[in-house]
Amino acid sequence: MDASQHHREFFVLPTPQCAAQKASSLFSTRIIQAVAERRKCMIALAGGSTPRMLYTALAGAVGDCDVPWDSVHVFFSDERDVPHDHVDSNYHTAQRTLLDFVPIPPQQVHPMPADSADLTAAAESYEQAIRQTVPSNGGEIPRFDLVLLGVGADGHTASLFPGGEAIEETERLVLSPYVPSLGRHRMTFTLPLINAARCVMMFVTESDKASVVAEMFGPQGQASSAPAARVCPSAGEHMVVLDSAAAQKLAPALRSSAS
Repeated sequence: MDASQHHREFFVLPTPQCAAQKASSLFSTRIIQAVAERRKCMIALAGGSTPRMLYTALAGAVGDCDVPWDSVHVFFSDERDVPHDHVDSNYHTAQRTLLDFVPIPPQQVHPMPADSADLTAAAESYEQAIRQTVPSNGGEIPRFDLVLLGVGADGHTASLFPGGEAIEETERLVLSPYVPSLGRHRMTFTLPLINAARCVMMFVTESDKASVVAEMFGPQGQASSAPAARVCPSAGEHMVVLDSAAAQKLAPALRSSAS
């Protein structure tokens, strides 16, 4: 689908903390809606340092709202090739900041096996776990209710990096590409899986992201080389939650229209 034809909504908040609170509220609302409509909610969490504030906000709101966490299944949109208890593990970060504080049954949390000796087989196994757990609603690709993504200063999202073959994948839903700029492998959702979601939330903060945010969402966005610019839910919402530093180079019309 043409990027200009899908529904995208911007939310620009003054500080990273305010952005995290806004994202937490939107996140919680989507879980409540999904469980009300389909009795379960399928989410995919992001890695990196930026989501920690969001996870902390979600954990801090557990006693204040009626999010049905016991009906949530948690997957991960990408992972580093380290054990799950490693400080660099995206699962470890989510566990320490969110999962330890919400009543999700352990069997409903699905870490990526990115430290496997056979990463190709591990990616295939994770794809099968998604296909077996996440309904496709009549289509070929499972539809997550909510996929959370960050954006790197280089324009990567999940572990889809500029120039990598993984961003061109059209069939497989999960890959374990080698990332030359990092000198190591990652495991990642591919664009077909991300773009099948009912809702994709990008949570982006700090000024080092300002240039790529402006490139992605400016007039030349469709020509952007940033993998994140190719996130374009084919039949779902695309929410972009920014702090003012990340949004500073956006067109004034976009900034002023954001809630």
